[in-house]
Amino acid sequence: MRPALAVPAAVLATGAATVGYASLIERTHWTLRRFDVPVLPPGQRPLTVLQISDIHMTAGQRSKQEWIAGLAALDPDLVVTTGDNLAGHDAVGPTLRALDPLLDKPGAFVLASNDYFAPRPKNPFKYFFPGHKRVHGEWLPWESLRDGKTDRGWLDLDNARGELTVDGRRIVFAGLDDPHVKRDRYDDVAGPADPTADLRIGLVHAPEPRVLDRFAADGWDLLLCGHTHGGQLRVPFYGALVTNCGIDRDRCRWLHRWAEPTDAHPTGTWLHVSAGLGTSPYAPVRFACPPEATLLTLVAREP
Repeated sequence: MRPALAVPAAVLATGAATVGYASLIERTHWTLRRFDVPVLPPGQRPLTVLQISDIHMTAGQRSKQEWIAGLAALDPDLVVTTGDNLAGHDAVGPTLRALDPLLDKPGAFVLASNDYFAPRPKNPFKYFFPGHKRVHGEWLPWESLRDGKTDRGWLDLDNARGELTVDGRRIVFAGLDDPHVKRDRYDDVAGPADPTADLRIGLVHAPEPRVLDRFAADGWDLLLCGHTHGGQLRVPFYGALVTNCGIDRDRCRWLHRWAEPTDAHPTGTWLHVSAGLGTSPYAPVRFACPPEATLLTLVAREP
């Protein structure tokens, strides 16, 4: 009888160890990613952009708050946040305090569903069915989060355009509210991106192909998104199991081409999807996909 019990016991032990690692170790293994993106006009010096996404902050997450605040030591030229900052009614203050050292930098942001609605327990298997019904919790105090950023001079790009001068370069922006809950209004920002600007950046939380294609058609150089958590649970040599939106699994995190260069748009359109820093309080695990922020170094493209 003992040999027959050995395999199930080993399987159970392996499963328990995996769950323990995913929930206790990797979930708080804060990681900084770095990518170079060739989007600046030929001859320009580099520009650094810090992207933070999917914080899903709760008031008690002290190590996350300290790590985010410490990102100010990178001294980025520009900071962007791409939604899902909150995971509780008491999280606005801790989130803004964590971001405080960065709010003195030029910045821009969009919000997302988890800034508007509190998390609720959900069946995790529903994400394998794209047409599943979404369940929202109570309204969160998202206005206080928005105002805490705009009061420091950051651009609110929810269905809006804007521009900043960063390190002597003129950057124009367009952003959308969250397509995942159908709050996006692309017609409000539609039209060609300003060809006289040094750089054209689009922000949107969920990387839905239907909106990414419209950004690319309008000539935006770089699109910054979050939402997917990089899959949150990834299988080695396979990748993300799900993306929770329309983007393909191969491009659900990190830097990729979305549209190739053309004569009219020599940069093409680059897409960066952050795997994000958090999880829902009701699914506090990450596997083969540690929580992350990204420092993008924008460099000159080839003439």
